[in-house]
Amino acid sequence: MNLKSLLISLLIPISFFAQDIKNNPTSNHGNKFEALGTILPSPNIYRTASGAPGHGYWANRADYDISAYLDEDKRNLKGSETITYYNNSPDDLDYLWLQLDENEQSSVKNAAYDSNSTLPKITTTERLEISNLPEKDNGYGVNLEKVTLADGTPLSYTVNKTMMRIDLPKILKKGEKLVFKIDWNYNIPNRIEKGGRGGYEYFPEDGNDLYTMTQWYPRMCVYSDFKGWQNNQFTGRGEFALEFGNFKVSMNVPADHIVAGTGQGKNYKDVLSSAQFARWEKAQNASEPVEIVTLAEAKNAEKHKSKERKIWKFEANDVRDFAWTSSRKFIWDGMKVMIPENKNEVMAMSLYPKEAYGLYRKYSTKLVAHTIKTYSEFTIPYPYPVAQSIEAANGMEYPMICFNYGRTEKDGTYSEGIKNGMIGVIIHEVGHNFFPMIVNSDERQWTWMDEGLNTFVEYLTEEKWDNKFPSKRGPAHTIVDYMKLPKDQLEPIMTNSENIVQFGPNAYSKPATGLNILRETIMGRDLFDKAFKTYAKRWAFKHPEPADFFRTMNDASAENLDWFWRGWFYGIDPVDISIDKVTVATPDFSEEPKARKMSYSVDKAMTPSFDDISKVRNRNDKNIKFAADQDKDVQDFYYRYDRGMEKVDTDKKYDFEVDYFAKADAKDQAKLKNIYGYQIDFSNKGGLVMPIILEFTFEDGSKLNDKSSAQIWRKNENKVSKTYYFDKKLKSIQLDPMKETADIDTSNNYWGEIPAPTSKFEVFKQKIANASRGASGGKVNPMQAAGKK
Repeated sequence: MNLKSLLISLLIPISFFAQDIKNNPTSNHGNKFEALGTILPSPNIYRTASGAPGHGYWANRADYDISAYLDEDKRNLKGSETITYYNNSPDDLDYLWLQLDENEQSSVKNAAYDSNSTLPKITTTERLEISNLPEKDNGYGVNLEKVTLADGTPLSYTVNKTMMRIDLPKILKKGEKLVFKIDWNYNIPNRIEKGGRGGYEYFPEDGNDLYTMTQWYPRMCVYSDFKGWQNNQFTGRGEFALEFGNFKVSMNVPADHIVAGTGQGKNYKDVLSSAQFARWEKAQNASEPVEIVTLAEAKNAEKHKSKERKIWKFEANDVRDFAWTSSRKFIWDGMKVMIPENKNEVMAMSLYPKEAYGLYRKYSTKLVAHTIKTYSEFTIPYPYPVAQSIEAANGMEYPMICFNYGRTEKDGTYSEGIKNGMIGVIIHEVGHNFFPMIVNSDERQWTWMDEGLNTFVEYLTEEKWDNKFPSKRGPAHTIVDYMKLPKDQLEPIMTNSENIVQFGPNAYSKPATGLNILRETIMGRDLFDKAFKTYAKRWAFKHPEPADFFRTMNDASAENLDWFWRGWFYGIDPVDISIDKVTVATPDFSEEPKARKMSYSVDKAMTPSFDDISKVRNRNDKNIKFAADQDKDVQDFYYRYDRGMEKVDTDKKYDFEVDYFAKADAKDQAKLKNIYGYQIDFSNKGGLVMPIILEFTFEDGSKLNDKSSAQIWRKNENKVSKTYYFDKKLKSIQLDPMKETADIDTSNNYWGEIPAPTSKFEVFKQKIANASRGASGGKVNPMQAAGKK
């Protein structure tokens, strides 16, 4: 190999590397594309690096047998429960923790998470109360009557606000179970006045109550591999972490009450009239809702308060909780739904007072059916036998039953806003059967893992209900107002439930929007849907953590989404990509191609300027025999190629010319003469990287679209440029035309005055094969570059 060939082979890659540096004048490389790394907990035998449960995964279990007595006159609930707790963990336990959620209603036993308060500009007489210092007991909260082993032996326990610790008489070893009993009662609060998820609503016009019994019994806390005991206090904000189990529940209520609860009713024939039971049997095979308890029957029951009692019995298997409702005001309808994916026959049902009849009779049960079918398509097939929607002037979810709102005016009319609000809340609350009732995340710690994921699938379900439905959460443009707030008013999605300021946008809207952006813009529907289903399937009836979700979405899609999780979930930067400049150039065929002059000085570029410590020690080590035989007086360099070896004179500077190009022929010139080159310069003003989506409108009215992935920012997170060549003139450029990326400032997304060409680019025919690395990164062939064959 001659010297010219050698130097060309060295210089040509360097010259094109220099061109890369010119195109990226500043590196400005932060960490937006780095792996999450130590941000996520280390994988282990319980939770793998792929996001799947490990071979050592375990979860404890709790079965409940509960008898409840509803005293309507005293508005008191009395209960007796037997809990069978299974220690499936590898740990020995010497105490247990249970949740006493009703203590949050107590003035002296609540979690005492005070919030900042200021004088109001307006208030009501009901809310204006003298500050009682010290606080007096308001009479609410759980009254524990008895805590014993199954044989009646008393158990020692301690109540700390909304949590109760039971000290065990002996260690509960791994693989063992414990059976114990608790008797308790509490005064039921007026839910409308005091707030909260459970209680009663009083209807003054007819003098009746509607009871929603939620968080109503002492419940086991979760003991897990990632937290130990999840015994964070219940403040009313962060919801629940619960173990799966089987429930047998009986409710002793006034005889004219209608009761619905988690699971299947086991004695309908005993508690319904013969006509109602016949309609129940008909509804089990109906494709349209059948009134089991009619409007006329409900109106009649309102007028006569029975002093007799009836006991309703329910059973539910593999559920994490149990809720129920009771009132003489209820109309009840139902129909059968088939889930195609698992052939599961489900009873979709609704209960509602006459005040909601005009809306719920028309929509509720059909929405229940639509929701469980649609969620089954996007997650896992609905596994339970029942799904119910209860109108109770609120929105809250439990296994197989949820409480919603949507009442008409007294004349039965309603606005579109009320109707759409009802549709949205029913879909949302019924959807919670999947998140977190089946995919059982820790709501107390991470609200977004159930509310955010559920809100996302709610959006998909609303779309399949009505393509024109005015969804408020999910579409990218709906999160912009939140994302553009000052940064001191924002917090990451990865914030504990109790500490979130902007609760709705942070825990519901932003995660739902992020998932929609992944599905529509970053991953594509098919790939996203497969990965999302994988997560639901992997973690059904288990306790997932955020890392399990992030890792599964990466693992199941072959997309490294760490940049997205880092930016959207762990950060607060908004999206604001700007079109800063458009440069236009046209081809120039007039110039004759010239040989490119190159020079190279061996001694400067190839002789080490400093002997580092390794070289010194190697030279002094008499045991090392160097492969290259070097003269210590005159340093020689040898270069080895397939053609042999040639000695290089280090005292000489080499100058030479290389012909890269030939003049373009007439055919090429005719073909390319109307080409326009456009360089578009972008800047990332918001900080959060996103794909660059462009719509080109040409002077002839035609349009073209292009999308560059977010990875275009990976080497320079602040500024990038993109070059296009078209054979017709551009009229305008629109960035993110469909508002897919939640860009907070669209004023810099449009370039409507394309400048006249201000420069030319020389066009030649390539002469030397593989003269540049090009897009493929191929290297120069030094023998071809030297003109050898």
